[in-house]
Amino acid sequence: MSELLGLVTGTWTLFRAHSVLPRDPGENLALSLALSGVAFMVTVLVGAPYIRWLRRHNIGKRIRIEGPEGHFYKMGTPTMGGFMITVPVILLTLIFNLAGRLSMLLPLGVLIGTATLGAIDDRMNLVGGSRTGMTARFKMAWLLLFSIISALILHFPLGLRSIYIPVFGKYDIGLLYIPIAVIAIAGTANAVNLTDGLDTLAGGTAAVAFTAYGIIAFLQGQIQVVTFCFTMVGSLLGFLWYNAHPAQVFMGDTGSLALGAALATAAFMTGQWLLLPLIGIVFVAEAVSVMLQVAYFKLTGGKRLFRMTPLHHHFELLGWSETQITLRFWLVGMMAGLLGMALALI
Repeated sequence: MSELLGLVTGTWTLFRAHSVLPRDPGENLALSLALSGVAFMVTVLVGAPYIRWLRRHNIGKRIRIEGPEGHFYKMGTPTMGGFMITVPVILLTLIFNLAGRLSMLLPLGVLIGTATLGAIDDRMNLVGGSRTGMTARFKMAWLLLFSIISALILHFPLGLRSIYIPVFGKYDIGLLYIPIAVIAIAGTANAVNLTDGLDTLAGGTAAVAFTAYGIIAFLQGQIQVVTFCFTMVGSLLGFLWYNAHPAQVFMGDTGSLALGAALATAAFMTGQWLLLPLIGIVFVAEAVSVMLQVAYFKLTGGKRLFRMTPLHHHFELLGWSETQITLRFWLVGMMAGLLGMALALI
């Protein structure tokens, strides 16, 4: 606890100094990294009592019977752990990253809205409950609503309307920007949600993607986006402390929907949203595997392209262990993140 207090005090000193003195890139980055450390420590410290609270209130995950048999032992594991990620980020952003940076109200609103939607779905999908969560159409309708609001804010108040193509440069695409942003935000939220099926898989790959966009934002001088992304990374790493295999808690839709929507929003705020499918390649692969499976099943009258989807289940049924899959997917995500950052510099 004393270490956390010392880190918070130091971060507050940096923040107060920056609110008066001219900022240079090094000082700005120092504040962002300090907040990442604070987010990590806060999440680790509140994690244990929060998990105990979830257990006392029987907030346990229901495992789909159509999933791999090896997952049945996870039945009843506390869920709604996404609050361990989003709440520290929201509080730290309100305290340290909002003054003079009202644009940060957008990712904050996205986090709050999608986390709330996910929490409602998680609450309806608990062990012993009589329901299995929201219908896919109902959930998608709300996601689209949040995405439309976010896209309109990005385009009009924030004045974003361009696409940046590596090598070729920046182009104004006008109102076409809005439907693209809507599809990307809702699609990324769903893709991360599909990825959240193995211990540390969604959290680890999301941390890599937020790190990549934090560095891209730093190269652009968008310190508010840098701070938001690195705060997300710190909180995600704190969550992974308890989500490490065998997981003590799952993030649930509370976390996965919020992570995906917030990541896409940060990508659009940097202007490098065309790189999102590359930097988030693991999420794309998971989502595409489901779409291909459904299409192939319908076209062939019941045949399967993969043994099971999302993609990580296919590798499970091939004999890969859970830790092998997550580590290898992390490695793919890291290399994709490095390539994305390289393209952002061209």
